[in-house]
Amino acid sequence: MNRDNILIEAEELKSIADNGNLRVYDVSIVVAAFGGDGTNQLTAQERYLRGHIPGAAFFDHQNFSDRNGDYMFMVLPETELASSIGNLGITEDSEVIFYSTESIIWATRAWWILRYAGHDNVRILNGGLAAWQQSGGEIEQAARRYEATDYECKLRPNMIASKEDVQAAMEDDAVCTVNTLSHDDYTGSSDAYYAAQGHITGSVNHPCDDLLDGASFLANDELASRLDEKAPGEQIITYCGAGIAATVNAVAYLLVGQDNVAMYDDSMLEWMGEGLPTTNGDSPA
Repeated sequence: MNRDNILIEAEELKSIADNGNLRVYDVSIVVAAFGGDGTNQLTAQERYLRGHIPGAAFFDHQNFSDRNGDYMFMVLPETELASSIGNLGITEDSEVIFYSTESIIWATRAWWILRYAGHDNVRILNGGLAAWQQSGGEIEQAARRYEATDYECKLRPNMIASKEDVQAAMEDDAVCTVNTLSHDDYTGSSDAYYAAQGHITGSVNHPCDDLLDGASFLANDELASRLDEKAPGEQIITYCGAGIAATVNAVAYLLVGQDNVAMYDDSMLEWMGEGLPTTNGDSPA
């Protein structure tokens, strides 16, 4: 894969807006809705209704998370995943674009899920809604929805790492497990719930923000330099609190040509819930 297979810039999106196979989705989430105080704060869907890229539908991450799972945001089983994708109006021929209104992590998460389901023609709007508006792109307020269809998954299981994969990686020097949260979360010095026990023992820290310029990915040469410095390895497993921010680093590896990368779904929520080995403080050099 290369950068043009993964990202789309606002100017290019404007140029293909009339493509009948195009499917654009606002995939934003407001974090406060999942545990903050939410005071006077609009939900992501309310923000979508106040202004979105013309023609874009709303992508609800709740519909792509296993409600029967033990932890929040676990990827759906294959049959349910196919149904949710079809309900969005995505076919095998659809050209799909995901964008976020603020943090790009929700767009990379949606992208990772659709690629995991076997869809090839899907990209992330680099810079999100802000980049669209800065390029002169218009916004609209009417809710949009694409006609539902049938979708058949062709899963790429190597894109999702299980806790067993992570445990095996702890004994394998060829695999580098990367915590993509802030340094304070990694060391256990923040007040985030998933940081209470620090990080997965043996993992290294590379905050996803280090790979971004605001809501946009850095240029590939800069990404390559930063990724190689932080986490050299033949295989990479990325993780975070719940499998969201981890997809930023995972996508970044693909951008620079490292294809042997997986995202640990549900990450610290599952790892802590299962009582698996964690470490506070910095890992030894």
